[in-house]
Amino acid sequence: MQINPIEQFEIHNLSPVLHVGGHEIAFTNSAAYMLTIVLVVSALFIGATARRAVIPGRLQSVAEMTYEFVANTLRSSAGNEGMKFFPFVFTLFMFVLFANLIGLIPYSFTVTSQLIITVALAFTVFFIVVGYGFWRHGFHFLNLFVPKGVPIYILPVIVAIEILSFLSRPISHSVRLFANMLAGHITLQVFAGFVIMLAGWGVIGWFGAALPLIMVVLLTALEVLVAVLQAYVFAILTCIYLNDAIHPGH
Repeated sequence: MQINPIEQFEIHNLSPVLHVGGHEIAFTNSAAYMLTIVLVVSALFIGATARRAVIPGRLQSVAEMTYEFVANTLRSSAGNEGMKFFPFVFTLFMFVLFANLIGLIPYSFTVTSQLIITVALAFTVFFIVVGYGFWRHGFHFLNLFVPKGVPIYILPVIVAIEILSFLSRPISHSVRLFANMLAGHITLQVFAGFVIMLAGWGVIGWFGAALPLIMVVLLTALEVLVAVLQAYVFAILTCIYLNDAIHPGH
């Protein structure tokens, strides 16, 4: 049996929505999983905070620890003033986290393995940073590109580097998440394909399939760690970028 490791990332139309200019806009499996993620996260936190018990149960404890984790991350990166962005950062963290974890379920779909999704998230952060920076500081926001204490004769070069670095943020922000999810799932699919292929060879193949099966188990554990870590990295980079909008001076 031939296994195609790229097939798991294909987007399929589930239901047509409308036609615009000869192009069909449809409800896809990607949209279905994003809707599922929103519903699952909403149900989790609505259910966890419904009772608001003084002595929290397991679900409420998880919700409270997650809240404190994101809040502490935001405070440490952007200060107390950054807490005005807490709903945005918390939503972003939970969406990416559950998108990564749900994608590990066999035969499911990994939303964050689609570059268009991660680019959309990264540009949302980018435009919020730029918009808030100019709204809050006006043209003083441009001080972000002028480091203090730099000799005047190399200042133009440093400013050009700072601007280029700032404009490349959405690229690095999105590609990091996309590439990690894509590479991890392809590797898992390849080793799982080895297990299926070798197991089809009979008794001898069963022994040969033991090694790739062990690798699948180990890689799955690693992918769970990567899923959580990448959600954290995406969130903390968002906090750092928001800090630049709040405090644009170096």
